[in-house]
Amino acid sequence: MKMMKRYLMVALSVLMALPVCAQKTEEEYLSRYNMLVSRLGQTGVGVETLVIKWENDFPESMDMLCAKFSYYYSKSASQQVVKKDQAKFMGRAPILSLDDSLGVKTNYFEETMFDDSLYAIASQALDKAIRVYPLEMGLRLTKITSLVTYEKESPDMATQTILSLIDYNYTSKPTWKFGEEKFSAEDFCQEMQNACVNFYTIGSPSAMESFKNVSAKMSSYNPKDPRFLDNLGSYYLVCKKDNKTALKYYSKALKLDPKDYTAIRNSVLIARRDHNVKLEKKYLPMLIAVTEDEKEKESAQLRLNSMK
Repeated sequence: MKMMKRYLMVALSVLMALPVCAQKTEEEYLSRYNMLVSRLGQTGVGVETLVIKWENDFPESMDMLCAKFSYYYSKSASQQVVKKDQAKFMGRAPILSLDDSLGVKTNYFEETMFDDSLYAIASQALDKAIRVYPLEMGLRLTKITSLVTYEKESPDMATQTILSLIDYNYTSKPTWKFGEEKFSAEDFCQEMQNACVNFYTIGSPSAMESFKNVSAKMSSYNPKDPRFLDNLGSYYLVCKKDNKTALKYYSKALKLDPKDYTAIRNSVLIARRDHNVKLEKKYLPMLIAVTEDEKEKESAQLRLNSMK
């Protein structure tokens, strides 16, 4: 939800800074909206009425479309505490764990529930904003984050949206903007990596497949970026328990960046799991050289000394 709040703020504050029509009434709508939200919140009394009037007068206003999305998205979402038969949900530990009379642990999690009809209105407003301002990356990132939050542990639509965006980015090469700021190629890679990290954090089987698919797509367009090779290595290490394939990806990453901490640390882990002393002796000095964790460095040095 922190990412969702971040992109909502970007969609509203950054895009509101774009040049708007010179008509005074448009400025008045924006001013009144900001005043209502600041005093009463995103779904306060009078906000919906204002947004409806705003849309009637300025149906393609970027500010209005962002406000409409924000209102209906916030209105559609509610927090509930639910019982689940799992250790984690969306990467989070339970807010409460209770044992029944037989000692069986029951976990309770806070979950965001959505009213589908209200979410659909919000999504339609955001889709229209993307059509009107197709080069505004903040809108697209908001779309992805809202889908992940809506789909939870089965982010199929979010994944397809990301994969389509990646293809569009590298085939059409649009000049993205992030409000008044430029959005560079590195910015794009980092946002896609953020999406991968989010999928990995969710940790469900479906989310882990999304983690792999987005990483593979990004790696195909960025073969010299070790981040996505590391991701693929982690997928095979964690999900498939395929140490050999995981090590292959980590080795590729290390050829690109010999100081890649993730690749080195996980290669040490693989060597220990496989009881491969020779391989562990190879990677331990590398881990000692790159880690910033003094305890990890000391532990690695002791391990290396014991193997001599």
